[in-house]
Amino acid sequence: MVDYCSVRKNYGNTTHGLIFLFLSVRTIVTSILFIILLNVDGQNPDSTGTERFSIHAQTTVITQYKPAFKAEYTGKNSIIPDKEKKLSITSTLFLGARLWKGASLFLNSEIAGGSGLSSALGIASSSNGETYRVGDPAPQFELARIYFSQIISLNEVTGYQEGYFNKFRGSIPTSYISFTIGKICLTDYFDNNSYNHDPRTQFISWGLMNNGAWDFPANTKGYTPSVLIELVTPGTELRYGFSLVPKVANGRIMNWNINKAGSHTLEYTRHYCLGGKNGSLRFLSFFTTTDMGNYDQSIALNPNAPDITSTRKYGHTKYGFGINAEQSVTENLGAFFRASWNDGNNETWAYTEIDQSVSLGISASGRKWRREKDILGLAYVSSGISEPHRNYLKAGGKGFILGDNNLNYSLEHLAEIYYSLGLSKNIYLSGTYQFILNPGYNKDRGPVNVFSVRVHAFM
Repeated sequence: MVDYCSVRKNYGNTTHGLIFLFLSVRTIVTSILFIILLNVDGQNPDSTGTERFSIHAQTTVITQYKPAFKAEYTGKNSIIPDKEKKLSITSTLFLGARLWKGASLFLNSEIAGGSGLSSALGIASSSNGETYRVGDPAPQFELARIYFSQIISLNEVTGYQEGYFNKFRGSIPTSYISFTIGKICLTDYFDNNSYNHDPRTQFISWGLMNNGAWDFPANTKGYTPSVLIELVTPGTELRYGFSLVPKVANGRIMNWNINKAGSHTLEYTRHYCLGGKNGSLRFLSFFTTTDMGNYDQSIALNPNAPDITSTRKYGHTKYGFGINAEQSVTENLGAFFRASWNDGNNETWAYTEIDQSVSLGISASGRKWRREKDILGLAYVSSGISEPHRNYLKAGGKGFILGDNNLNYSLEHLAEIYYSLGLSKNIYLSGTYQFILNPGYNKDRGPVNVFSVRVHAFM
């Protein structure tokens, strides 16, 4: 994390069975050992120099267990009340090359497999951010990211950047304009937060890792072709992106009819120093248009069994806003807050069925108890949906996340606590507990308890 107190002082404001081996214990161990063996500082003889090429990798394995819970009824898209145990794994290779001054090309390949609890259905703030909204647990290969980026420096002052995923080790301007085009994950650029944004290392609930009401454009794996422009200075950041949306809600194939379908995202970030401690405020807005369905129209067409797909037509829109704050409290403690809202008249298209959300939490470094690599996190999120959305679910309608065949509405509440144990420089073992009250906004179901173990290794 950049020290903005120092920055402002210095610079001012400027085959199926074979594939499933990835889910075996032997393969998990092998993947971690592979990363350890690759983790040599041989990419560049000078570890403080500038990289021409970048290669990194990560593997994340999450095992989850849910005891049985009470439910008055269960629908097609409910989280099932029986006990469950599920496993997910992602393995990613990050490659990058500098082309000319300020220009870079990145390519990421990824294998993801496993399943969320109840196929990630029935909970708006779903419990595992490493699982996706797909029913097939077989691991699948994905060309996750492939994009070109051009940075244009606005001053002669540079800072130093450590090498990491899709980042080159070396100097980088403190003020610049950048252009990015290609297949990306939009959350790599928007709604960032130092204490809560990455389910591979931090909180794992969908409602915590992003602003829940931001229906960010993506395929089922989280990626989409986009064009992005950024203006970055030491104290402020402004970025805008235009992205393709799926052809259907929660779809894998993207809609290239940009005259009728697409999503715009705009975010302003202000970094500041408060009482000698770094902080950041982010303000996000989005506007999406495509052939999405309308909740009220669906109920009007069929009051007893509304079907959102029957009202899909071009011209329907979704828009919303989000606030994201982070604040360093002490040397070993940080806090975060998010709040988001969308209009909720038309169906959720890409992320999860949340129309209003508020979350907050803290993250503590283990330095206080002589475990420098360890992290303890505690967070809470409250989520809700619009009146048209809740009427649709009450009438028995289904989205791609929710559908209990009935709804006794209340806000969905989720609390999460995790402890990340640094086993080495590149391997972390975490234990997580989640308590979910009114899953899927339904007082007739739950509460749900979820226990998770996560292993994350990287180079």
